[in-house]
Amino acid sequence: MCGNAGWHRAATLDQVTEDEPLALQVGERRIALFRVGEEIFATDDVCTHAFALLSDGLQEGCVIECPLHNARFEVRTGRALSSPAERDLDTFPVRVAGEAIEILLPA
Repeated sequence: MCGNAGWHRAATLDQVTEDEPLALQVGERRIALFRVGEEIFATDDVCTHAFALLSDGLQEGCVIECPLHNARFEVRTGRALSSPAERDLDTFPVRVAGEAIEILLPA
C-alpha cells in the first residue's frame, strides 16, 4: 500500500511545456508529466526496461523515447511501443484546478 495515496498537487500549468517532460518526486514515486496540446498526462518516470529516467528522454507529441536504449512509450496510455521495452508504464489520473496540476496516486 502506498503511503502517499490520493490526489497530490504536482506542478502548475506553466511548468509543463510541450515536448519537455517534467520530472517529479511524490513520496517514493518518480513521476513524469507530459503536455500534449492542452492536455497533461502523468506516468512513471522510470523506463520499464532499464530504469532510465524518461523525463531525460525525447518527447515527440504523444511519444516519449527512453534516453538509454530508445524504447518508446505512448504518454497518454503508458503503452510500450517498441523494444527493448515490453512492459507498459503505469499512468495516473490528472486533474487541473485553476493553474494547479494534481495527480492521483493509487492506494
